[in-house]
Amino acid sequence: MAVPKKKTSPSRRGMRRAHDSLASATYIEDKDSGELRRPHHIDLKTGKYRGRQVLEPKED
Repeated sequence: MAVPKKKTSPSRRGMRRAHDSLASATYIEDKDSGELRRPHHIDLKTGKYRGRQVLEPKED
């Protein structure tokens, strides 16, 4: 069984965990409606995706 020879210092442990944090969600402004939406997702307000009508527009 593998056993570490020395204790990992808090600094080294923190450096290893530096890339484990979650990134915040990315939003872009839609060209047509000006609403914020996720990239590569349908704009639910207009129902369009890449200029094509995919869904019926959502009513307020």
